[in-house]
Amino acid sequence: MRTLVRPAQYVALACYILFLGFPLLWLLSASVKSSGELNSLVVNLLPQEWHWENYAEALARQGLVHSAANSAIVALASTALVILIALPASYVLARLKGAIRTAGVGWILVSQVFPVILVILPLFLILRTIGLTDSLVGLTLVHTTYTLPFALWMLQGYVAAIPVELEEAGAMDGGSRLTVLRRIVVPLLAPGVVATAMFSFVSSWNEFFFALVLLQSPENYTLPITLSTFIGGEGKVALGPLAAGSVLAAIPSIVFFSIMQKKLTGGLMAGAVKG
Repeated sequence: MRTLVRPAQYVALACYILFLGFPLLWLLSASVKSSGELNSLVVNLLPQEWHWENYAEALARQGLVHSAANSAIVALASTALVILIALPASYVLARLKGAIRTAGVGWILVSQVFPVILVILPLFLILRTIGLTDSLVGLTLVHTTYTLPFALWMLQGYVAAIPVELEEAGAMDGGSRLTVLRRIVVPLLAPGVVATAMFSFVSSWNEFFFALVLLQSPENYTLPITLSTFIGGEGKVALGPLAAGSVLAAIPSIVFFSIMQKKLTGGLMAGAVKG
């Protein structure tokens, strides 16, 4: 029986990967199919004819590249802000006791209770008052505010997993509080920072509702808003170009993940005190 355990594990892993990857394979297939084949009742995974012009049409219409640049600006800026705010705040939340921690935990829990539809009107009124409704700066601030509570909760879990004894050992060796944080805590938090950055980037990159409400000018549209314009006024969908545009929209996230995932395990034991 033991000899069958490892093959069974590989089979289960292959089935799991196929289950997760099948929607992407179907999207890739749809992106090179003709409109007639996509609207046909006969379903085939592989296209009968390869229509690469779907990608050309997706790139040519509705300013897809410009919208992707807007999404990249907003996602990278909001991710940087989230990390800069959540990193010190998570340390306070995990290490300190008392009213500050209680208020922080309460803020996180309360912020996750309300659905987006309930906060969009107050956010819109606030941004309109300060003149940031139809701007990427305002959208960046909204994405930062919306992503920060969960990112803070993620990072404080990583901070809590770091033994306090490591900080005490660094202090006993003559290191100041800032030195201990910079040379011991921050390197050990590298995987958590990377995971939080990945979550923040993808959340901002794929966000649709806030951008739909806050942005009015086509030159400020983000990628999800531009993809929604592939649906015509009468509800007719350009399925081929839409699938091609969706494939192109997934590429930056895949590239970001491929770059960041290498750093997930990096620095896991960096900064540990030698015995």
